[in-house]
Amino acid sequence: MSLDLQLVLLRRMADHNPELVDAARRTLGASVAEMRETNRRWQAMVRSPRSRSAAARYRSVLGEPESVLRRRLGDVECEARRWALPLWPGLRFEILVSPEGAVWNEWLVRAPGADVPVLRTLEDLTPWSCTVEEAAAFPPARPLEGTAPTRWGLAFTAPGVDGVRREVAAEFTWGLLQRVGVRA
Repeated sequence: MSLDLQLVLLRRMADHNPELVDAARRTLGASVAEMRETNRRWQAMVRSPRSRSAAARYRSVLGEPESVLRRRLGDVECEARRWALPLWPGLRFEILVSPEGAVWNEWLVRAPGADVPVLRTLEDLTPWSCTVEEAAAFPPARPLEGTAPTRWGLAFTAPGVDGVRREVAAEFTWGLLQRVGVRA
């Protein structure tokens, strides 16, 4: 059932990069109508008063995680559960689960052993090229408020190919870069 989750991820990304989403959707063999219907069912499941926990929902849709890692966030230890998704072989879908079982975060992260993109200039920051964590390597990275629960922003300075450093705002959906804008 990873197809369903991939379509849900793509539906949210379509707001930023419709051409990339269309190509990915076709790779999955799904129509626009199937993507919308899958997203509608997902949203209904999430909002249902009898909905299971987010952690249980992901397990029911994706099966057992490929890996479960202990992660420390400040003073709290949590679990990072990861699944492979065929559409993004170099990434893993990760949820961070609190000791009480609540899902704190859900996003795409780089898979262990996968090639990490080389990010030297603004021109290297193309849609779907990197994750939030990878772009945060540009100093000084500061989080920006996202426009939805699955969207993040990051402000940082990065050089262009001309060597001039510019302040930028990067937008991410499900942890994957969607676009970068130079700030005035």
